[in-house]
Amino acid sequence: MNVPTAPNVPDPLATPQPPANALPATPSIRRRLATMLYEGVILFGVVFLAGYLFSTLTQQRNGLTHHNLLAAWIGFVVGLYFVWFWTHSGQTLPMKTWRLRVVAANGTPLSTPRAIARYVLAWLWFLPPLALHPLLGLSVPHTLLIAAAWFVLWAATGRLDANRQFLHDRLAGTRIIAVAG
Repeated sequence: MNVPTAPNVPDPLATPQPPANALPATPSIRRRLATMLYEGVILFGVVFLAGYLFSTLTQQRNGLTHHNLLAAWIGFVVGLYFVWFWTHSGQTLPMKTWRLRVVAANGTPLSTPRAIARYVLAWLWFLPPLALHPLLGLSVPHTLLIAAAWFVLWAATGRLDANRQFLHDRLAGTRIIAVAG
């Protein structure tokens, strides 16, 4: 005997399903910071190769010769590294290892202008405290102490955001998501 059921009454024992358009969960801040640490190891090699190429092509014999041009070159190469990976797969090698991906705030892949904006805004992790060093004539230990405090405060912005995104991601219109498996 068939018992008629109400067509639109949800089953109270059923597990709620997320909406089809929902983005994957935001990874923990610890996981994202571990990825940044691994990224620093990879960037050591990228910066080394960029510096070696620069010094070879300019026949640089002294580290102070063309040091501003060298800094600009390294900033460009590091930016190229990030923008290329973020726009092609959404992941650098450390992000693949830790199963993270950067996407636009709506979940779509990053466009080149948005990836560039994210790269520039990510420098806010480091530049403000480092700019105080020459401006205020701080000693290196004081600069490092201020930089460490700034880094902790910037990381704390991830706790204040409703989606647990860092401030530079919020400003750039991007987000970090967890990748399954």
